[in-house]
Amino acid sequence: MGRSVLVTGGNRGIGLAIARRLAADGDSVTVTSRSGEPVDGLTVAQCDVTDTASVDAAFKQVEQEQGPVEVLVANAGINHDQLLALMSEDDFASVLDTNLTGAFRVTKRAVRGMIRARRGRLIYISSVVGLLGSGGQANYAASKAGLIGFARSTARELGSRGITANVVAPGFVESDMTASLSDERKTAILAQVPLGRYAATHEVAAV
Repeated sequence: MGRSVLVTGGNRGIGLAIARRLAADGDSVTVTSRSGEPVDGLTVAQCDVTDTASVDAAFKQVEQEQGPVEVLVANAGINHDQLLALMSEDDFASVLDTNLTGAFRVTKRAVRGMIRARRGRLIYISSVVGLLGSGGQANYAASKAGLIGFARSTARELGSRGITANVVAPGFVESDMTASLSDERKTAILAQVPLGRYAATHEVAAV
C-alpha cells in the first residue's frame, strides 16, 4: 500500500528528486510550488509556505485526492545571501519565514491527521551550512540550524503517537542554487569536500 506524501518545494532540485524517488517506490506524491505549474508525472498543489491559508488549501487538495498526508517532506527553501553588515532585515526575515516558519506551518497542518492515525513521518531538509555556518549566509544557516532544533522537539512531542521526525542535512548539491555561485566560491567549497565534488540530487533522495 502506497502512502500519501507531500513534498514542499518539490517542483525542482532536491525536492523533485525526492518526490520522483518516492513515487517510483509506489507512494502517492503531491509536490508544492509557488507557481503551481505542472510537473511531469506528479500531482502539483500551488502553495506558498509563508501563507497559512495557502498551506491549508494545499493540504485540503491532497486530502481529497490521495488521503491525509502520511509523509511530509519539508523541503521548500530560499536564499538571499549577503554579508551580515550589508544584509537587510527583510532578507533575513524572508529566509527565516520560508525555510523555518514555513516548515512549522506545514508540520502543524500535517500532524492533525497523523495524530488521529497514530502514525506519520516528518522529514526536514536542512543543510551542512546549518551545522558549520557559512560566510554571507547568516540568514540561511540560521534557518537550517533551526530546523534541527524544531525536528528534535517535534520528535519528543509526537513520538508517543507513532510520529517520527528526522532531518537530512546534505552537503553542497548540484542544483540551481549552487549553479549561481561564483567560480571562486565553488572552488572554495569543493576544497572542503573529501570527495572533491558536489552531491547529486538523487543521492539525497536515496537518504
